[in-house]
Amino acid sequence: MRIAGAQVNLRVGDLDGNEKLIADCMTWAEGEAADVLLLPELAVTGYPPEDLVLRMAFVEDNLDVIRRLAARSARCTTVVGFVDLGSGGIGRGGADAARRNIYNAAAILQGGEWRATYHKILLPNYGVFDEDRYFLVGQKPDFLWDIGGVPAGISICEDIWVPDGPPLTQARAGARILLNINGSPYHYGKAHQREEMLAERAKASGVPVVYLNLVGGQDELVFDGCSVVIDRSGAVVHRSPQFAEDRFVLDLDDELDGRGTLAPLLDAEEEVYRALQLGLTDYVRRNGFDRVVIGLSGGIDSALTAAIATDALGSEGVWGVAMPTKFSSDHSVSDAVELAKRLGIQFDVVPIQSVFDDYLDALAPLFGDEPFGVAEENLQARIRGAVLMAISNRFGPMVVATGNKSEMAVGYSTIYGDMVGGFSVLKDVFKTTVYDLARWRNRESEVIPSNSIDKPPSAELRPNQKDSDSLPPYEELDPILRLYIEDDRGVEDIIAAGHDPETVRRITRLVDRNEYKRRQAAPGVKITTKAFGRDRRLPITNGYR
Repeated sequence: MRIAGAQVNLRVGDLDGNEKLIADCMTWAEGEAADVLLLPELAVTGYPPEDLVLRMAFVEDNLDVIRRLAARSARCTTVVGFVDLGSGGIGRGGADAARRNIYNAAAILQGGEWRATYHKILLPNYGVFDEDRYFLVGQKPDFLWDIGGVPAGISICEDIWVPDGPPLTQARAGARILLNINGSPYHYGKAHQREEMLAERAKASGVPVVYLNLVGGQDELVFDGCSVVIDRSGAVVHRSPQFAEDRFVLDLDDELDGRGTLAPLLDAEEEVYRALQLGLTDYVRRNGFDRVVIGLSGGIDSALTAAIATDALGSEGVWGVAMPTKFSSDHSVSDAVELAKRLGIQFDVVPIQSVFDDYLDALAPLFGDEPFGVAEENLQARIRGAVLMAISNRFGPMVVATGNKSEMAVGYSTIYGDMVGGFSVLKDVFKTTVYDLARWRNRESEVIPSNSIDKPPSAELRPNQKDSDSLPPYEELDPILRLYIEDDRGVEDIIAAGHDPETVRRITRLVDRNEYKRRQAAPGVKITTKAFGRDRRLPITNGYR
């Protein structure tokens, strides 16, 4: 058996573009004399299509794509994801009826015909997944399809994650190979986790597993690809690269053994960096922008954001703007200048002290003799946000916010200020990880000035300000945040883990109080198991502490 896999980057809602790419893959697989071609889960619609599938016209249009793809199919069997409509259509029940009568499905196309359909059985309804909101449960866990005389079990994503799921049922029914198509979102370390799981499934079933995954960015989600073929002993015999499109062909002998290429798994920092880079690339390009503008303070967050943006969009696609006040240190502008020079990006300085002074003069009758405080600090951030949005409105680049997860967690960010932007690259990246990524990027080529990495972090909104004035060191803060946000640990559990009781209570109160801010933040790339927004959904008005 010759297996072809197309690990491709598809766009949600772009039925025409997706059809063209799928058709091209089918032509390629025929040229490679493949017996079967695997394409990702919901390849026709893109993943996840969300409430688009509640529109009858969208569902019907995606069915038309499958019909046209079927008509062009030839000797090679194509397995491709789409949204299937149950018998009887949607009728007059509208969106709710659509939810009750559509399936996450795989079409089997061959010889000019739409031969069969598999409906996904296990519908994930946790984390970023809402499939139970949209789809009916499939009813044929023992589904098999003959491919060149080899009985193959076909399944979709979550079906294979459960030990006694449909693939094991298919193996017991006589499948000699298991084919699984996916739209599996990335989080840090998931590639290792997936391979361990797939090895267990292959050994339990006693047959090889072919796992084909989607690649690309979709809003907050990134799909890392990393498609694999696992032999019956649990060994990886093929691995596609992470965060890159890949078309591969693997020949299996009469015993369904074979050997493909093994792309290396990336190390921790590179894996996260490439996920952020791909997520930004696809978000910016697919939303009609060709440039971004970033406020450069000389600090580590804006420096890393600019480096990622430059790697994602090229130096011509990034515009850096420094907006100093009298509180900005001399090295703030000089570090920003040096960063822009090393990256080769456009750079401008827009001093905002006079604008800030005008605001203070206008507010003097109201503020009176009140001491300088948060209002004045946030005012500077909001002026900077207004400058960046003015540049965006005049010249067209998308504003990219520079805040990190540690700041977002405890509310050390300003609504309509440094939170302004169409996208937030570091939204799910803790501050300590920001430093790790900056150091990793500099090992490739030193683009981030060492001073931006080494100097104490500061918002520079008042004289001699440092983050440590009001927050514990990030090396102490981030472990508390990880336990509280990602592990859902209670206060007493976190204290028992060895953290200072008063610090834990203060930090968790800050996290709870600032949900309203996070709801107003720009979307950003998910890299952890519990990102703000899609993963972690807490009520804003909430009396539980």
